[in-house]
Amino acid sequence: MLSWALMFLIIALIAGLFGFGLVGGMAYGAAKICFFIFLVLAVFSLLTGKRIPTE
Repeated sequence: MLSWALMFLIIALIAGLFGFGLVGGMAYGAAKICFFIFLVLAVFSLLTGKRIPTE
């Protein structure tokens, strides 16, 4: 998920560089959504991850 966010961010930067504002804005929005989904899933997996019992 994080790699998708980075890919959309790069697309947004390149589109903004060449003057395609609408495409850049849409790619930025997609990158932001993917990044927040990644954060939620990362926190969830950290809280509910498997723990190895120590004896």
